[in-house]
Amino acid sequence: MYNKDKTAIVFIDLINDFKFNGGNKLLKHTKEILPNLVALKTYGKKNKLPVIYVNDHYGLWQADFNEIIKKCTNPDSEEIIEAMRPNEDDYFFIKPKHSAFFQTPLHSLLTELNRNMLILAGIAGDICILFTAKDAYMYNMELCIPKNCIASEEKANNDYALYLMQSVMKADIKEFH
Repeated sequence: MYNKDKTAIVFIDLINDFKFNGGNKLLKHTKEILPNLVALKTYGKKNKLPVIYVNDHYGLWQADFNEIIKKCTNPDSEEIIEAMRPNEDDYFFIKPKHSAFFQTPLHSLLTELNRNMLILAGIAGDICILFTAKDAYMYNMELCIPKNCIASEEKANNDYALYLMQSVMKADIKEFH
């Protein structure tokens, strides 16, 4: 499916408390794609692909995913967080803004790992995935953004973001199976 020697999986903002205006819609849409996210992570592990999580920091700048999990876990978010919890051998970075590249070591890590094909997955498709895809495109990376592995608050906005990522950033948006 992918050139496994050049590919990395980047999961964005999956450790999330969904406690914001519109969070209930994003939670619902994230639960709909959760089986696909789990399958993508399983695929990555089976094929020894680097699995990289880049997440909002929630005011915890120590970049400890266990602390962010503690802060974000609630009855609404628990199912998603437990299903997508990073493994100890996964990479984990915090980000201060929308893009997974902005003020993070993501580009340096990908360069060191010799990876120029990214599979982007997570939330929100019309914000953080879109901004990350734009930056990856500017770094001349190939993009795969499976449309069944991203979610946004509004499905129309998610669809429009996918359209932009495919038409402008040349992303492959075929569903992940």
